[in-house]
Amino acid sequence: MAPRITNVGSSMMTRLRIVPLALGLALASQLGYLPLVLVVVSASLIPLGIGVPAVIGSVAMCRWFADLHRGVAGSLLGRDVPRPYRPIQREDKWLARFRIAGGDPATWRDLCWLVANTVVGLVTNLLVVVLLLGGLFYVTMPVWWPSLPPGSDVGNIGLFRVRTEGDTLWMVLLGVGVWIFWLWITPRLMWLNAMVTASLLGPTETEVVNAKLTTRVTQLSESRAVSVDTHAAELRRIERDLHDGAQARLVALGMSLGMAEETVDDNPEAAKQLLSEAREATTSALAELRSLVRGIHPPVLADRGLEGALQALALASPANVKVAIDVPGRPPEPVESAVYFAIAEALTNTAKYSGAENVWLRLSYSDGKLVAVVGDDGRGGASVEPGGGLHGLERRLAAFDGTLLVTSPLGGPTVVFLEVPCTLTPA
Repeated sequence: MAPRITNVGSSMMTRLRIVPLALGLALASQLGYLPLVLVVVSASLIPLGIGVPAVIGSVAMCRWFADLHRGVAGSLLGRDVPRPYRPIQREDKWLARFRIAGGDPATWRDLCWLVANTVVGLVTNLLVVVLLLGGLFYVTMPVWWPSLPPGSDVGNIGLFRVRTEGDTLWMVLLGVGVWIFWLWITPRLMWLNAMVTASLLGPTETEVVNAKLTTRVTQLSESRAVSVDTHAAELRRIERDLHDGAQARLVALGMSLGMAEETVDDNPEAAKQLLSEAREATTSALAELRSLVRGIHPPVLADRGLEGALQALALASPANVKVAIDVPGRPPEPVESAVYFAIAEALTNTAKYSGAENVWLRLSYSDGKLVAVVGDDGRGGASVEPGGGLHGLERRLAAFDGTLLVTSPLGGPTVVFLEVPCTLTPA
C-alpha cells in the first residue's frame, strides 16, 4: 500500500518509501500511451465492423489502468477515490455496451487523464527521484571526485568549476541543500499528482450528488417495503391473537351464559357454576386484550412517557441497569413505541444470552436523531442474523428510517446503537 502523504510533515521513512513508488509511477505514466493508442486505433476500425468490440476492450483496459492509479491516489490522500462509471451488465450486447461506455463522461475523463498523466505524472514523480539522487551525487563527491581524470567536467555547475578537493566540500553543502529541498517538496509533489488523478478519475460533484440521491431513493424504497411488510405482519399477528385468544374466550363466555340461562330454573347450582366459568372467561379475555394492546402501544408509554417506561424496563431487568436519559422533549408516538420495543428486546437479549452483570442504557437527542445505546459486560458474540431478534429490531427501526449497529467482540462488551430521525415536541 502506498504511504499516506496528507501530512506534509511526514517522516523521513515515509519520504524514502515514496521514492520507489514515484519511480514506478513515472514509468507507468509513459505506459499510459498504450491504452490511449488502443482506443484511437479501435475507434478507427468502427467503419470496418470490428471496431465496436475493440473499443469496448480498449476502454476496459483504460479503466483497469485507471483503477490502479485510483488505488494509489486514494492511499496517498488517505481517502477513497470511487469509480464513477455507469454500470454495464454482462447480459448487455456489444452495441449496448458501446453506447453506455461512449456516453459515459467518466470514459472521456479517463482519456483526458491519460494525456495529462504522461506529462504531470512524469514530471512530478521523476522530480522526486532526481532530487534525491542529485543530492546523493553532490554529498558523496569528495569520495569519488579524486578518481576522475584531470580536467573532467563532472560536477561542474555553470561557471562554478570543481578544480580541487576543497571545492568538493562546497558541493556537499549544495547536496545537503538539495536534500532539504527534496524533503520539503516530495510530499507536495506526490499530493499534486494524487489530486490531479483524483480530480480526473473520481466522480464529479454532480455525480456524487446523483449517487447519494440514488442511494437515498433505494434506502427509502427498501424502508417503505419493510414498513409495509412489518405493518402486514403486525396485522396478521393481531388477527391471529384475537382469533385464537380473546375471540375464543368470548365464544366460550357466550356458550356458558346460554347454558346458564337454560338451567337456571331447573338446576340453580349448575347455573352458578356456569356463571363462575363465564366470569373467569371474561377475566381471561380482558387480560389477553390488555396484552394485545400492550404489544401495539404499551400503556406505560402513554402514562409515563418514554423516560418512565425505560426506567420501568430497567427495574424489571435481572441485571444491574444504569440509565441515563437526556431527551428535551417527546418523540412522535410511533417512534416512541418503536424505540421502546427495540430497547426492550435488547435488554431481553442481554438477560437471556450475555450473562452480563452490568448493563448501561443511554438515550439522547442530537442532530435531529433519537440515539439509544444499550451495552453490557457480558460474553459478547452477538450479531445481526436473518430471522434473529436483532434483525427484527433492524427491520422495525428501518420503517422509520432508523439504523441499528451492533459491536460485540468475543469476550464482550456488547454495545447496540439505535438511531431514529424524528422531531421532538415539548414534554
